[in-house]
Amino acid sequence: MCGIAGIIQRQSGAYNLSQLQQMTRALAHRGSDGEGHWHSSDSQVLLGHRRLAIIDLSNAAAQPMHRNYQGALSITYNGEIYNYPELRNTLIKQGYSFSTQSDTEVILAAYDFYGEDCVLHFDGMFAFAIWNEAEQELFAARDRFGEKPFFYNSTNQGFLFASEMKALWAAGVSKQTNLQLMFNYITIGYVDNPERPEETFYTNIFKLPAACRLYYTPDNGELYVEKYWDIDPQHQQKKMNEYDALDEFKYLFEESVKRRLRSDVSVGTSLSGGLDSSSVLSTVLQVSQHKPHTFSAIFPGFEKNESAYIQQLTDEWEVTGHTVTPTVDDMTGLWQKIVHHQEEPFGSAGIIAQYKVFELAARGQTKVLLDGQGADEILAGYRHHYKWYWQELFVKRRLFTSGELKAARKLGVQEPFGFRNIIAALFPDIASTIVEKRYLLSALQQKDLTADFVHLQSREAYYTTPPFFNLNGALYFNTCMHGLEELLRYADRNSMAHGREVRLPFLDHELVSFVFSLPPSFKIKKGYGKWILRKTMETQLPANITWRKDKVGFEPPQKNWVQDPAVTDMIHQAKTKLVAEKILNASVLQQKPVAQNAYEANNFNWRYLTAAPFI
Repeated sequence: MCGIAGIIQRQSGAYNLSQLQQMTRALAHRGSDGEGHWHSSDSQVLLGHRRLAIIDLSNAAAQPMHRNYQGALSITYNGEIYNYPELRNTLIKQGYSFSTQSDTEVILAAYDFYGEDCVLHFDGMFAFAIWNEAEQELFAARDRFGEKPFFYNSTNQGFLFASEMKALWAAGVSKQTNLQLMFNYITIGYVDNPERPEETFYTNIFKLPAACRLYYTPDNGELYVEKYWDIDPQHQQKKMNEYDALDEFKYLFEESVKRRLRSDVSVGTSLSGGLDSSSVLSTVLQVSQHKPHTFSAIFPGFEKNESAYIQQLTDEWEVTGHTVTPTVDDMTGLWQKIVHHQEEPFGSAGIIAQYKVFELAARGQTKVLLDGQGADEILAGYRHHYKWYWQELFVKRRLFTSGELKAARKLGVQEPFGFRNIIAALFPDIASTIVEKRYLLSALQQKDLTADFVHLQSREAYYTTPPFFNLNGALYFNTCMHGLEELLRYADRNSMAHGREVRLPFLDHELVSFVFSLPPSFKIKKGYGKWILRKTMETQLPANITWRKDKVGFEPPQKNWVQDPAVTDMIHQAKTKLVAEKILNASVLQQKPVAQNAYEANNFNWRYLTAAPFI
């Protein structure tokens, strides 16, 4: 886990080593174990790196790294390739030799051997750039789900890239707010554009989308991006029986955890008390002799406090647990730091709690944490997933005979299923058009926005619906189009703010592909979401965790915090700025903030608070 930066010049003298150093200085928090800079003989190519040493701690594994195979290759890389030992052995059999134990050197050899398809052989999280001297081309790639970031700016002068936008700003790239994305964030809460995943909150900065590779040729300024991997949400193994599905899921999940324990530094886990993080910890204990330290946020007195579950697990398994209690004072005191690290708006105060957990891990000298993110998206862990499954059952004329509606109601799931759902099930194209227009109309009618801002920025609403109106379509949307990458951005910035690495076993691509290939009844059954995970874990976890009826997100008492005078003042200042920018009407300054929980719909005061710093 590191910070990367680079400059590929088209015009000689447009940039120099000093600007590259400013870029890596802006990324210092991402790697405190080393800093490296390299430039080609003509200074056309400049690569920078901040190192967080996890695999092969020796200086020999420092970056930028260079190897000469059929031609000279130079790399700057951020992430972990978990299957690097297996790949290394394969490449050795093909005649390659290695002078380090690092995964960085394996990437270079794999690129030399497989070419652009090297990415198909990587199991990991990564963002890297390789300069191919013979081809005079930059090759870059990002992992399948977007765990690791890659931002870039391309002009006639050249191509700049970095792990975070602040490094581009440090090199002189201007801040030009994407007001159309700002409009969509304020009105519908989107922090991205599902139809154009390269967009950011800045019109002159783009991100390499997940599962994409990039080619840049400075000679003619040609930039080309293509997708190298995807999931087919329509492919299903309809004949898979329950025994085989559980066996394969268990095997893939255990293998994923095993690989993510590979490290030359200490490894711990996040622990919320919910099913996902508990499953990760349980599996670590099953597949290794390692007893990791755990790190948790708790909120005594808050109705969604999960400290009892956390304590139950750490006591039963005799692992060392560390807890922190984030407060409203943390929110106000850390606000500017979190804004600095995140660079774009964020959806709830849960981000403060996550920041404090990684800070706790840093104090505990634990450099790597395994975490349960991704399970909700691939295994139908959110309440809104139920309606998609019910619609699918309705089309198959099995909804009422299946008993799923009744079972879900018994578990407290109150998602509605009525006339609109029936229309959506029977006429998905019409329903999609109606829903998109309804959201656009709602955005246009947002009374707090000035008429000029709405007129100029409402050319299109970024709200969109899943590509298929069934459960797999909804899961694909949340995993690959909108939702998951936002959460991954929070985790990356919060962990790297403290020089910690976070690893996500549920996002092993083979595991994800397998889950998507299963019929929907393996994801929701008898009213329970994430059924196959629950069934797999029922012999490993206490029943009160495996079969919990309530769904608790990583949620602090945001509603209480927003009522604090200091936070109320922060919201007022944010509104004042947005009024000055002619985004909000002046009348909003007379409105008292409405206190809402973290994940309530139309949480406009929170959006104003988090939008203002990025104007």
